[in-house]
Amino acid sequence: MAAPVFPDGKEISLLLCGDVMLGRGIDQILPHPSEPRLYESHMSSARDYVALAERVNGTIPMPVDGEYVWGNAAAEIGRCAPDVRIVNLETAITTNDRPEPKQINYRMHPANIGCLQAMHINCCALANNHVLDWSREGLLETLVHLDKAGIAHAGAGRTLDQAAAPAILPVADGRRVLVFGFGLPSSGIPATWAASESNPGIHLLKDFSNPSITRIADRVRAWRQPGDLLVASIHWGSNWGYDISAEQRQLAHDLIDTAGFDVIHGHSSHHPKAIEMYRGKLILYGCGDFLNDYEGIEGQEPFRSDLAVAYLVRCPAGNEDIPNLALLPYRIRKFRLQSASEAERRSLQRTLDGESRPFGVRILEQTLPWPPVSGALLAHFSLNRISDAMPGGNE
Repeated sequence: MAAPVFPDGKEISLLLCGDVMLGRGIDQILPHPSEPRLYESHMSSARDYVALAERVNGTIPMPVDGEYVWGNAAAEIGRCAPDVRIVNLETAITTNDRPEPKQINYRMHPANIGCLQAMHINCCALANNHVLDWSREGLLETLVHLDKAGIAHAGAGRTLDQAAAPAILPVADGRRVLVFGFGLPSSGIPATWAASESNPGIHLLKDFSNPSITRIADRVRAWRQPGDLLVASIHWGSNWGYDISAEQRQLAHDLIDTAGFDVIHGHSSHHPKAIEMYRGKLILYGCGDFLNDYEGIEGQEPFRSDLAVAYLVRCPAGNEDIPNLALLPYRIRKFRLQSASEAERRSLQRTLDGESRPFGVRILEQTLPWPPVSGALLAHFSLNRISDAMPGGNE
């Protein structure tokens, strides 16, 4: 196994997180809660989710400022000083009161957008199955408020061209990170949410045929400049379970081989999933939830959706060098990120190591050297490219 080197060159460092759900219960504890009415078969008020969490873990202070929900993660990630911070925002930012008829509808009041700013989020991926929860009007309002807050976004727009265009994030030495957002029907995105030439919506990838991949590659070439780092942020697959479909794996490989992406940022699963290093490029098949209001909800306890992971990626300047990856584990408690316990870290390490090993990746507990952060998990990548010899992955 090749241990991370953490070179002193002009690498680009990324923070990649999975689903950030700032609506519903979390929105209710922020300074400007939305009207709490819900349209769910089992819950009529967003305040019920606050009460459910309090029943399990104790009183949640209200109102809290925007920094509260990030807890210990804010300072630890701040010490690591990533150049770019990217999350999948699974929440509309809107006051619109017309929900989509899908029962589960997430929204955050626009006056609470300081919550994202408190964590210095640079880019929100929006091609997911919740950003249109409050109709196209809610999506348009979300875009307006992100723009006003200076937060870039990818994967949704007023037209298909805008939804398919990358978020462009300048970093040091004139380099850029380009984030392209993709949503797949397998994550529960309705076909009617797709953006078109005249209608707002998301960048929905309806098939993975060669012509579709070629169109993506052409679009990437139109935007890419020398020195750019390309991130494909993809909402795909089911919420629960560790299986990686052959279709997902082929798409990830095609986006690297044909379109030239450097990092695949996958999300939709409510818990972290396997990691692959493919031809020197990083694939995160499922980053899990980074923030949710699931405390006290029963039914999927073995998957531990309360355990959150911040993925810190260092991409060396040379294309011949593989990136370094560290995982910082947290636990969501009282709608706040807290440092995971030793037992929780070890459980997460065993799970991710077991799921990633078939892809030639080992996940080990180790002190993070940039700067020192105890309790981090480090990815070690095989040099014999085990993953290339296993087309079926871990299915």
